[in-house]
Amino acid sequence: MALSDSVKQDIQQAYRDVLAGKGIKARYGQRLMIAEIARYMGEITDNDGQRTSPPATCVVEAGTGTGKTLAYLIAAIPVARALGKTLVISTATVALQDQIVLKDLPDLKKHSNLSFSWTLAKGRGRYLCMSRLEARLHDEGNGDSDTMPLFLLDETTADEPGTRAFFEQMLASYGSRAWDGDRDHWPEQIPDAVWRQVTTDHRQCTNRHCPYFDSCAFFDARKDLDAADVVVANHDLVLADLALGGGAILPEPENALFIFDEAHHLPDKALNHFAASVPLNGTRQWLKQVSQALVKMQPYLPPDTQAARMLDKISGAGRELDQMLARVYEYAEQNTVWEFSEERRSAQWRYPEGALPEMLASLAAEARLSTATLVRQMGALADELQGAFDERKEHEIDRETAEAWYPVVGAFHSRSEEQLRLWAAWCETFEGPPPARWAVRQRWDHAEDITFFSSPVLADNLLYARLWSRTYGAVLTSATLTALGRFDRLRSRAGLPEASRYLVVPSSFRYGDMATVEVPSMPAMPTDDGFTDALVKRLPSLWAGEKATLVLFTSRRQMQQVRDALAPDHPDLIITQDDMAKGEVLRQHCARVDEGRASVLFGVASFAEGIDLPGKYLHHVVITRLPFSVPDDPIEASLAEWVTQQGGNPFMEITVPDASIKLVQAVGRLLRTEQDTGRVTILDRRIVSRRYGQLLLDALPPFRRIIER
Repeated sequence: MALSDSVKQDIQQAYRDVLAGKGIKARYGQRLMIAEIARYMGEITDNDGQRTSPPATCVVEAGTGTGKTLAYLIAAIPVARALGKTLVISTATVALQDQIVLKDLPDLKKHSNLSFSWTLAKGRGRYLCMSRLEARLHDEGNGDSDTMPLFLLDETTADEPGTRAFFEQMLASYGSRAWDGDRDHWPEQIPDAVWRQVTTDHRQCTNRHCPYFDSCAFFDARKDLDAADVVVANHDLVLADLALGGGAILPEPENALFIFDEAHHLPDKALNHFAASVPLNGTRQWLKQVSQALVKMQPYLPPDTQAARMLDKISGAGRELDQMLARVYEYAEQNTVWEFSEERRSAQWRYPEGALPEMLASLAAEARLSTATLVRQMGALADELQGAFDERKEHEIDRETAEAWYPVVGAFHSRSEEQLRLWAAWCETFEGPPPARWAVRQRWDHAEDITFFSSPVLADNLLYARLWSRTYGAVLTSATLTALGRFDRLRSRAGLPEASRYLVVPSSFRYGDMATVEVPSMPAMPTDDGFTDALVKRLPSLWAGEKATLVLFTSRRQMQQVRDALAPDHPDLIITQDDMAKGEVLRQHCARVDEGRASVLFGVASFAEGIDLPGKYLHHVVITRLPFSVPDDPIEASLAEWVTQQGGNPFMEITVPDASIKLVQAVGRLLRTEQDTGRVTILDRRIVSRRYGQLLLDALPPFRRIIER
């Protein structure tokens, strides 16, 4: 067993040292969490050093104030070192990833005698590609550039903030080492459309053959990964690595101990990762760009060579696919019930039980064949170009041509593979819950498109097969892992092994003394037409006398309607999360409070979970409506349909538990430290008038309750 007396002593001593060094007191919940994780990691190994079977995970719910990051670091690092395994810490957000790397790990190293090294792991798309930046600067205004097809992919517009001066600033900052090439470390937020022009993916990257390889931001950040004791990653990167078979980017699961912080996000992240989509007209436009690129490429390839012949095959495959997509579009346009409204320029159609009409299924099968042919030919051309990098062999393509065109063809190959995923998902048979399959038709002033989508509705089998059954061990932790006081929802959605163990760590907060939850009388229910007007009348009395209030909405449209109605009578008081970047919204809110002025934040879902406003910066959280899922979400609707077919009640089995987790997260914005106080007001009377309301209320922390009857 890995949890020998010496390892136990290392853990206990490290905890004592950190408490003394930081001048903080031990917390009961934190000690409980350290012991549980250390015990679990010690027990997954038998006396021969092999993993015990069957696979199991350790699930720990630890509320705000537990100090869970310190707990899992102190418990896991000594055990992982004793086992000779890499500790992979995965988060859902970049902010927590940076906090662990820049604050928590250095703190632990400083205040303890633990010996360990760590590194940050992010995907290639978070880093600057010098080759693309150099090409972008070189080609500015040069319409005849060899690499111009690369930038046809960027879909840039004249008013985009990607100016030459900006790219030159990037180059200067990176060249002087003032910036490390990490998108998240640039002083301002870089728009997606600009960043796409200066980053790359594994299909476009020439790796060691790139002239900038020795100064590459991505490879520079990754060079310590193999030797590090602790790798700090994120859920998306872990899932991307698993999709590549595991061990392609991160350590192999069999040689790693995983800790998933913010683990409640993992099932949804997995669903997103295995979802696929194809815009029909958008793909046809893209095929025109491919055709233009092939015409430009042809003069650089010697006639009668394998690569030149590949161009002809790709052109033929592209024409065949374009004709196929035109037929699919015509069918979907004419044989789908599209319901547009005056306010919305898009309409959605979900295929019940994932079943496609016979004709559409036949067309999808043909589209799959056509796309697979294009993928195969693109891959063959990419291989031909890559062969030119091998200096040990003579090749029919010169290296300069290969360097210019390999990223272009790689980008085309990557996109065609993404399209193939959709058609493959639309053609596959399934066991268990059927996948969600749906179409969205969008209209703009001068164009329209139909996009097809596919997604699994549960990630349980995917996560079990690719992760839990393979990894040496895994800990899942978050402040919100239970729904309605049970782990059932997480267990089923994440596919956790039967032998997994579960713990809810008691909070150090004295909830009854620190805060109240209040349900005042309201003249309307959220389902009534007059609810928005009722909010407009009620809210000013709720924030009166408060310095810092957060009002949470479930609808962006309703948030804006209420803001528009109230702002004229309350100038310089309300800030909505849409007014500016998230960081700036929070900065302005805190600045107002620091100046002694009142501030009211309006936000939707992301503000119900992702903000931290301790102490005086938040004293009142107003929840306008219970956070039930949008009824037209195709994944949720497909899952509900399947649960109903199994004889279940989707509202009580899916909708209410999901709402419970979101509500607990929203309420969790209020108390961030043991010194905080305040109140939560819930304006949705369904929490006291409906049978399920009591379940939601009881799942909240034990605040003092003030309920108007």
